[in-house]
Amino acid sequence: MPAQAQIRAALAAARSAPAEDVPIGAVVFGPDGRELARAANRREADGDPTAHAEILALREAARVHGDGWRLEGCTLAVTVEPCAMCAGAIGLARISSLVFGAYEPKTGAVGSQWDLLRDRRLSWRPEVRGGVLARECAALLEEFFAVRRPR
Repeated sequence: MPAQAQIRAALAAARSAPAEDVPIGAVVFGPDGRELARAANRREADGDPTAHAEILALREAARVHGDGWRLEGCTLAVTVEPCAMCAGAIGLARISSLVFGAYEPKTGAVGSQWDLLRDRRLSWRPEVRGGVLARECAALLEEFFAVRRPR
């Protein structure tokens, strides 16, 4: 499946986020391109600091695919560059490919602030492609924060 189509699926997931949560979406695709799981941020809705879209999607994908936790051969598409927690989870889940939309200059851990997934000291390094449909992904965040943090 083309990266743009994967990010469009992640954008659809982001739009399903509860009103109080930052609209970030993530979708895990299996080695055959079939969608295994999708999620949106639920940190505020669930009162859970780990309820990022990536974590929720990885958990669900692990339940339905593979040996229970390894997601080798799978692709994760997410609307925003993952943070350090999510980058760590992506590596530990052995995701083979990460595609993301907007870069996150403040907390991004896949090229902006840090580059955790491509660190040569790690034994598992997925293929990473960032900036896919970046403007569309960033616009969703800008709309969300324009209401909450007026200038």
